[in-house]
Amino acid sequence: MLSILKKYRTYIVGVLIFSSITIYLFYGALKPAKTLPIYNPADVNPELVDSTVQYVSKYHTIANFSFVNQNGKTITQKDYEGKVYVADFFFTTCGSICPKMTTNLVDVQKAVQHNPKVMLLSHTVFPETDSVPALKAYAKKYGVIDGKWNLVTGDKKEIYTMARKSYLAVKLGKPEQLYDMVHTENFVLVDQKRRVRGFYDGTKKEEIQRLIEDINWLCENEKND
Repeated sequence: MLSILKKYRTYIVGVLIFSSITIYLFYGALKPAKTLPIYNPADVNPELVDSTVQYVSKYHTIANFSFVNQNGKTITQKDYEGKVYVADFFFTTCGSICPKMTTNLVDVQKAVQHNPKVMLLSHTVFPETDSVPALKAYAKKYGVIDGKWNLVTGDKKEIYTMARKSYLAVKLGKPEQLYDMVHTENFVLVDQKRRVRGFYDGTKKEEIQRLIEDINWLCENEKND
């Protein structure tokens, strides 16, 4: 009798294990594979996009650029060629959302510190006051790693053009002030092909976690994406 009970118990356990594996595989087959959208100007809030490109619905990529970083080095698109990177806009004297955004971007830096495929790029929206020394002081304050994260300044018109025509991430400022900008909380994820793949609220921890997950996904799927 005991022998029969043992065999029955073994049979039940086997059925349960088999059923669990079957359900897991079935769920895995039905679960859609993760994808990331490719954003074009026509897909984004018009307030964040220059009127000259709002109609563009495909093939949008980040334009070439040339700015100066916290070390006085000229940074161009070549420095980011083939990289996944996160771009944002800030200014060093901002007392509202910038400190929180920068702190959260430091967390992103920690997560990708040892991944050579990933970089960060922060543009000042007040280049007239954010000089190289000001950027350097800001970089030291937050522990910015040279070579991984560039804080850049340059010609205001060029920064404005990149913000509104390439990254699709900055609102218009005062109408009477040409090329005035109001930065947003957006972090912009750019892939290896210079395409915009995501926007994230840089003030929210849960959005930062989503950003890190999407960065890792892009790095792992670059050949298939």
